[in-house]
Amino acid sequence: MTKLHVFDMDGTLLQSTASIEISRAVGELAAGELIEQSWLKGEISDVRFWELCLPLWEGLSEADIDGAFAASPWIGGVVEVFADIRNRGEYSTVISQSPQFFVERLTGWGADSAFGAQVALRSEVGPESLLSAEDKISIVSKLLAEYGLAEGDCVAYGDSTSDIPLFGKLPNTVAVNASARVRELATIEYEGSDLRGAYVLGRGLL
Repeated sequence: MTKLHVFDMDGTLLQSTASIEISRAVGELAAGELIEQSWLKGEISDVRFWELCLPLWEGLSEADIDGAFAASPWIGGVVEVFADIRNRGEYSTVISQSPQFFVERLTGWGADSAFGAQVALRSEVGPESLLSAEDKISIVSKLLAEYGLAEGDCVAYGDSTSDIPLFGKLPNTVAVNASARVRELATIEYEGSDLRGAYVLGRGLL
């Protein structure tokens, strides 16, 4: 029987957020940070967040996204963990509220699948474009059905509010440098700078 490993991205694999790192790459870091803070304080909606962010990135090319991705502060050991999962005949997926065009680059590092918000430059944003915390549950459920696995064959790694619904549902969860609420829900906690440490704990749960 194989297994499924589910990773959040921002704050878990990425020690920042995609929106901050893309804004940094285009020279709009201060503006990006202001938008992020407004969203975190609940001053703007999810849709408004993207309505403000996307114009900052006008003219962003695929090469620019590649550069922002490569320069981002990733936790150590991401490529090695994905490789070990694949070598064991198991599956990995990344599910994030960040843009699909950024998240999907993790498949180039060995993730089997990646899911993000369906937002695009020079396009309108609506609620249907977003990926919610509850969507993480439905995505994981579909993957488990596709692979013929039960919830007990899955372990999730996360850090923040977007992971709370999934952590409340799955029996095997690892809080990675997480908020207090996520630590309370998690089966086990990891604090550190290398994903391999969290992955060892996750494997122990399986």
